[in-house]
Amino acid sequence: MIRIPDSSTVALILAVVALQAAPFALSADGVPDLSTLSVDSAQQGLRDHRFTARELTEASLARITKFNLGYNAIITPNPNALREADDADRRRAAGEILGPLAGVPVVVKDTIDIAGLPTTAGWAPLSRRAGGVDLVPERDSPVVARLRAAGAVILGKTNVPVFSASAQNANDSWAGPTFNAAAPTRQPGGSSAGTATAVAAGFAVWGLGEETGGSIQYPAGWQALVGIKPTFGLVPTTGVVPLGGSTRDVVGPIARTVRDAAAALDVLAGYTPEDPKTVAAIGHVPARGYAAGLAGATLRGRRIGLYGPGWLATPLSSETRRLYEATVTALRLAGAIVVADPFAGSGFAAIARPTGAWRYDQRGEESVAYDLQNYLARLGPVAAARSVAGLVSLAGKDPFGEGGVLAYERDQPAFVASLAAPSSPPDLRGFLAAREQYIATLNKVMEHHHLDALVFPQTVAEAPPLYSDEFIDSTTVSQINIGGFPGIVVPAGYYASGTPFGIIIVGRLWDEPRLLRLAFAFEQYTKARHVPRLVEHLAALSANPGK
Repeated sequence: MIRIPDSSTVALILAVVALQAAPFALSADGVPDLSTLSVDSAQQGLRDHRFTARELTEASLARITKFNLGYNAIITPNPNALREADDADRRRAAGEILGPLAGVPVVVKDTIDIAGLPTTAGWAPLSRRAGGVDLVPERDSPVVARLRAAGAVILGKTNVPVFSASAQNANDSWAGPTFNAAAPTRQPGGSSAGTATAVAAGFAVWGLGEETGGSIQYPAGWQALVGIKPTFGLVPTTGVVPLGGSTRDVVGPIARTVRDAAAALDVLAGYTPEDPKTVAAIGHVPARGYAAGLAGATLRGRRIGLYGPGWLATPLSSETRRLYEATVTALRLAGAIVVADPFAGSGFAAIARPTGAWRYDQRGEESVAYDLQNYLARLGPVAAARSVAGLVSLAGKDPFGEGGVLAYERDQPAFVASLAAPSSPPDLRGFLAAREQYIATLNKVMEHHHLDALVFPQTVAEAPPLYSDEFIDSTTVSQINIGGFPGIVVPAGYYASGTPFGIIIVGRLWDEPRLLRLAFAFEQYTKARHVPRLVEHLAALSANPGK
């Protein structure tokens, strides 16, 4: 039987928070439908005094109370959510200049630090509620600090697989599995599973995801959402439990629309001294912002590269191929010029070095021990563990040891050497050589064919059943993760089973403005996303038939 853990604790916190205010009834001229609420509609309603930030937050909390125990998206509610909403209302009433997300409800992936709330990384030894010990950061991560500065109301933290080591589901989390809001019998995508489900289910307007190898791409694609995997270094990742913090990790938004995702990136992107690698972003963030750049977006005349063996030899399933062909037809009808397999003969596909059953190229994760050491040191002097050795001692288990969820990292000799001295920078020569090859080859192909972007199916087949051991390849993991390239996932249709089909639009480094315009034009032309219908109780799905 699947445990929906700590359900009594979660329900109690939500109930206490929800009861702090009088009941709020939705109406035709009241709070918009939460399943379709956007940043713009929320802000317009708040400006027009059709509802307050408190009323909007109450409505979100009521929806969470009704559905979250079934979908298991939010695992750590923010007990201060209504207080944050009240602060937004107070400041609005006082005529203060407000941030672009003032009063807008959002969620945050569990691996991203919020001061005062535990960061569990999905691992039972790091959760007091699962019999372990909480790691509670003293400071917000920079991305959470930016949410607060923008006025967002943070509803809570969302479920993840252990140490974010699954791109497909959160089945091994101490908190139990998260269900796909768009297709409950299918895998939700990972590791940002909880964030995607919370957004798809209408708990929040958008949420923070994080990716090392597909963890924004998969959940966005499999839950009919928009996900931005940004250029490495565009958005700070300090204060985030790492897998490749020095090399691959990115934080990006998961939203229901391209406009909301662009508005989120406006808040998240840019330099901070707390994360030195973001100095590379200087000069690459558009002065008018990402959302403002969507005006006049079109596919007409844009040159689009298509999926083929020159990029990746893995064939598409028959149904994925049919859905992708429909996407290509839509691109042509919208005026785009498509180029078949532009990477043929480029040597791009040969750069990959996938290993293991996952067929995953883990280069760049040699840095995980070093990055984890730095992450733990940032937690603060009273944290339960402040080093890798301290973490292992605290947990009584070694995630890198035999049988550990991260034991696969030992396949890389550079990681083994780094683990022995995690305070010293690791040997990244193999990773850096791969990144240089990817960047040089992609730039050469894009220039040769005069391409604006690449448009691929996000995965080669539909999401497998929730408890299946089948692994489905992505078309862009780890190519764009090692290369550092941006990619935007957009809904593009549905399989016969009702499982969402998503595409990913990929470009050169720092090409987010161009990719967002193409994504917006595609979204507006196809209008492919359907609002999922939620089930209040998922009792029929609560038992794993394979166990």
